[in-house]
Amino acid sequence: MEQKRTSFEFLLSDEMLAVEMNAEYLGVSRLQMMENAGSTIVREICKRFTPDSCQVVIFSGMGGNGGDGFVTARHLSAIGFDVLVVLVGRPELISNYATMANWEILEAMGDTVQLVIAHDSSLIPEYAADVYVDSLLGIGMKGPLRPPILQAVQMLNKCTGFKLAVDVPSGVEADTGLIENDAFEADLTITFHKVKPGLLKASEYVGELVVGNVGIPYEAEYRAGPGDVFLIQKPRRAESHKGDFGRVLVIGGNETYTGAPALVALAALRTGVDVTYVAAPNKTAHDISSISPDLITIKLMGDHLNSNNITELMEYIEKVDVVVAGPGLGTHNETVEAINEIIPYIEESGKALLLDADAIKSFSQLQKPLKIPTVFTPHKGEFVVLTGSELPIELQNKIKCVGYEAEKLGVTILLKGHEDIISDGNRTKINLTGNPGMTVGGTGDVLAGIVGGFLAQGIDPFRAAVAGAFVNGAAGDFAVDVFGFHIKASDLINMIPSVIDDPMFHKTLIE
Repeated sequence: MEQKRTSFEFLLSDEMLAVEMNAEYLGVSRLQMMENAGSTIVREICKRFTPDSCQVVIFSGMGGNGGDGFVTARHLSAIGFDVLVVLVGRPELISNYATMANWEILEAMGDTVQLVIAHDSSLIPEYAADVYVDSLLGIGMKGPLRPPILQAVQMLNKCTGFKLAVDVPSGVEADTGLIENDAFEADLTITFHKVKPGLLKASEYVGELVVGNVGIPYEAEYRAGPGDVFLIQKPRRAESHKGDFGRVLVIGGNETYTGAPALVALAALRTGVDVTYVAAPNKTAHDISSISPDLITIKLMGDHLNSNNITELMEYIEKVDVVVAGPGLGTHNETVEAINEIIPYIEESGKALLLDADAIKSFSQLQKPLKIPTVFTPHKGEFVVLTGSELPIELQNKIKCVGYEAEKLGVTILLKGHEDIISDGNRTKINLTGNPGMTVGGTGDVLAGIVGGFLAQGIDPFRAAVAGAFVNGAAGDFAVDVFGFHIKASDLINMIPSVIDDPMFHKTLIE
């Protein structure tokens, strides 16, 4: 069937999973979203068929997509459809709690819904039906179909009834439209929330395309949440080596501010990077070395960063994946000149860059678009120095202003404040984690370290900044939960792993 063309908004499969996590963080449970998905499918079936003399066969897998099929079966049965559900897999292996909850409901409905368990290819039944529903595999499917799902899809493609795919036809890769061996040939595909790009690329398998609403609020996309932390996670394989998870060079510190660059480096280590170097004036570097044995210091000549340090710094810039410049740096004239000489070299080396604090003030004299992955982390005053423009008071105008400046400079800007604003000019999010206890000095340095750590691991600057803002604020919330409003910046650092490993847990602190 030819696909109906319309104006669609798109989300990649990992982005969709992140949005679902953010929706759950906002209070919309997996069960609610699954219930809404099933109800949407039923409405579309009822537009085309009536319960009288209509048999529906639903082939379901063991994941969330299968759960959507289970809900569909319950609702169809309740309004009089003849429904049979084929679970392609073993019930005891269902790990999704919402899917299991809906399977157990079907098991209790033995009088009205017929259930078949087909955990082996030889058990795949053939049924004559009016409607066939494919809820076998969802948007996370990658690679070729495998038995027994392959046999189920092949059997369904031979059937002559109306064929409906849930979210994406099984066998079609949601992002690319790639089909490696076979795929369900749908007359209608009901995808949820937004279209996945692969659906338009595999239109001959998709049929008519309908976008269903499952109750995901706008805020799940617009606000930073645990899904944004999920997006930046990197698996650690057994064969990983030192450096696989990034190296960070922090340039900062002076005789007064020794703690700032140390906080940056320690926070970066807590994100999972392998090595951090701190380049600081000689005496400051010795002081930083005494803070933690985990820090490698580069002892620069002079009382402050100056052009004579550049040759030595070049050696380390070549070794690392990201340079974080600015914390505690100072704004001596020689330091400003040195920063503006170093930035072009970092650009030439192709390394990522994060500019914070005094380095932002230095860059304000350079004012040129950057061609490398870059994040700026200014507070309101530094943003004004950087751009020469006052920030509007109204939030939406403030967001537009940040986006405009980010696009002009070719960078991601993370404007720190009561509501963090993150924009690269094309994408924008706000972050609401954090609390008044984080007015204590050094929390901005921890933020720079978290974002710098994510950049070192090869994360896109916008995603790194959004996740970093959420993690930093949530770590602050964790710290306040333990200490009350008596926290210090180093308390946040110890909380970073807890937030990264289980960002959904932060929800308990705001209820």
